[in-house]
Amino acid sequence: MRFESPLVLLALLVLPLVFWLRYRLGRSGTLSFSSIAVAAKAGSSQRQQLAFIPSLLRIVALVLLVVALARPQEGKERIRDVSQGIAIEMVVDRSGSMGTEMEYDGAVSNRLGVVKGVFERFVTGGHGLSGRPSDLIGMVAFARYPDTVCPLTLSHGALHEFMETVHLAETRNEDGTAIGDAIALAAARLRTAEETLARQTGENSDKFKIKSKVIILLTDGENNAGKRDPLQAAKLAASWGIKIYTIGVGGGDGMMVMHDPFFGNLRVPGGAGVNRAMLEQIAKETGGIFRMAEDARSLHSIYKEIDRLERTDIESVRYMDYRELFVPFALAGLILLCIETILRCTVFRRVP
Repeated sequence: MRFESPLVLLALLVLPLVFWLRYRLGRSGTLSFSSIAVAAKAGSSQRQQLAFIPSLLRIVALVLLVVALARPQEGKERIRDVSQGIAIEMVVDRSGSMGTEMEYDGAVSNRLGVVKGVFERFVTGGHGLSGRPSDLIGMVAFARYPDTVCPLTLSHGALHEFMETVHLAETRNEDGTAIGDAIALAAARLRTAEETLARQTGENSDKFKIKSKVIILLTDGENNAGKRDPLQAAKLAASWGIKIYTIGVGGGDGMMVMHDPFFGNLRVPGGAGVNRAMLEQIAKETGGIFRMAEDARSLHSIYKEIDRLERTDIESVRYMDYRELFVPFALAGLILLCIETILRCTVFRRVP
């Protein structure tokens, strides 16, 4: 427990002086007698013996009110390692070809579903992955156009809800593979990662140094849309100190599901396949690595490799969540003052 205003507690040192002065200055008048020996033998009544109770109640009440004014608080300490962490942008292809079927956890899913599932394990941990609790994590999804699905954040609990909004492109106007534009958008988000971290922690941005900024690009096709060439976007990322890990998913084999407004969902052959040379060149340009994931198991292994490569020693930033505790003290003090007033007006009433 701590006090928000501890200086108020100094009033506890003043209270004895106040009561002493009140006692000295507030004494009632006296009468002189030649002898009080006979009166002393008569003893005192029970009312007289308990006459100190109202004064005691007032002292305790004032002590409680002073403690309440000092605002006692109970805090739960939370430690989050953020000051030299890693910022990671996941860039996910959601074009129609990502609807190709793939086995995942004993069930058949599409490539996009597998990618989202394995990435969530990469962030939160499980199945051999240690998790990334101290890293800034964001997500960009793209088809013909890239979109920021989840901004860079330390609140990884919200990541699942954001990923649930990512769906396959369902129309021809929406479908496509704009890899270059997606890389450029993710790189722009990572460029200001320190400012993002400062806003989320309430600290000065100069205090934080993000040791590594990483893009994990995952696609099953080749660039066929967008304004930017993927290699030019990769050079831009490299100039900002951003590393790109590229992952190619599957190939041209398999069946994917396409939505037709007249015939509904149709199963058609998979896309043209991964442009391996391009993905390898993107990774090489930025100091990353390129890997192919033929199935969910190999994708999981690639994430484990990235998890090992992107580790660093980090410092701790401590947070305290406080809960106010002054109410019970204030309430108890007021109740005692009420009891004291009632007693002085009834049982211990004094008539001058």
